[in-house]
Amino acid sequence: MSIKALALFSGGLDSILAVRLVQEQGIEVAGLTFTTPFFNAHKARAAAEQIRLPLTVEDITGEHLLMLKSPRYGYGKNMNPCIDCHTLMLKIAGRKMEQTGADFLLTGEVLGQRPMSQTRQSLHVVAKNSGHADSILRPLSAQLLDPIKAEREGKIDRSHLLAISGRGRKEQMRLAETFGILHYPPPAGGCLLTDPMFARRLRDLMLHGEDRGIRDYELLKYGRHFRVPETGKIIVGRNQSDNEALRGLAAEDDLVCLMADFPGPFVLAPGGSEAAVAVAASLCVRYSDAPADREALVSCRRRGKSAIITARAVSQDLSQRWMI
Repeated sequence: MSIKALALFSGGLDSILAVRLVQEQGIEVAGLTFTTPFFNAHKARAAAEQIRLPLTVEDITGEHLLMLKSPRYGYGKNMNPCIDCHTLMLKIAGRKMEQTGADFLLTGEVLGQRPMSQTRQSLHVVAKNSGHADSILRPLSAQLLDPIKAEREGKIDRSHLLAISGRGRKEQMRLAETFGILHYPPPAGGCLLTDPMFARRLRDLMLHGEDRGIRDYELLKYGRHFRVPETGKIIVGRNQSDNEALRGLAAEDDLVCLMADFPGPFVLAPGGSEAAVAVAASLCVRYSDAPADREALVSCRRRGKSAIITARAVSQDLSQRWMI
């Protein structure tokens, strides 16, 4: 009977190398990657295609959002709950391993590479809390860690695994060359929760209890965001791409404003009240091509009703004070 492994696959160099090390031992490897509003599978898909790895993409938004609101081990520098996130991913991967009959899981984690989530203690905590500690293989650092069940049973040869540690990448780059892997992404995170601006917007959203659905998280990706006292959230598109994205995310009960006679942004106030109309219109003028020293016409739509109103640009000082 052939040995099978399931790889938690990000598409980064470390995960590519971890897969190749296991494949070198004649083990059948399949990949698993996840999507949420905060990260996607683009990098994983491209890398899997390059090394011909069968890849399953699973949307884990529901479970991820529950974890994100109250992570047991807290957040990193921004809003990234790395330890809890990795635990959740391995817990889900463990379920998939059992469903598919795989013999063990593997990841591209490297001991000591990341100060919060890849210390010896963190790797132990993540594995233990996932419920699959004895099934998680980290091929790049395996010789520095305790053997897992598959190693003890001889399903994989520990002597052909590695002992890489630390933040350097010279050993990985040398190994990539050995495997003929010439193209791989830079070691940058693809998670929006690590981005300072996105994290500020997310904190604000949660603080005001506005994280009611997936759309609320999607809106955080686009435009300039303003928190106006006694009015609420207003989002102003920065460019055509933002405008189109916001237009696509707009709902019937939102307040939407557009310039009537000058080029300008798409302005959206989620669930906007009547009180938001004047402020949204003034922000629309502020970021439009209308002359700053005079009034302009703004078309506003709310709950199926449209009206053209006259508005003057809000002051730069006030808009900066409101900006999230």
